[in-house]
Amino acid sequence: MISSWIPLTSSEQLTDIVRESEEQPVIIFKHSTTCSISATAKSRLERQWADAAPANAKFYYLDLLRFRPISNEIAQKFGVRHESPQLLLIQQGECRFDASHMAIRLNDVQQAIS
Repeated sequence: MISSWIPLTSSEQLTDIVRESEEQPVIIFKHSTTCSISATAKSRLERQWADAAPANAKFYYLDLLRFRPISNEIAQKFGVRHESPQLLLIQQGECRFDASHMAIRLNDVQQAIS
């Protein structure tokens, strides 16, 4: 289980994420709390965490229903199409990997970091 979700609740945090990504991998998980597919993807992600979590990564969680404007800003800032659920890997200020729906797998993130 992911023990340290960092809630992503303000656009100012995106500036922090870019800065943090210069030092360590930053992962953003965008989740729609009313969508069964998103709930399944989140559950699968949490089950993979113990075995496949990237070392020293920071993990942000965005509730899309409460903070949709932030999701739109993420799409614009990192040049990715908005999807839900969606996982993004931010390194050196850029989105280096993204996946959505049932294609969200931490092993793929781990490979993208390596």
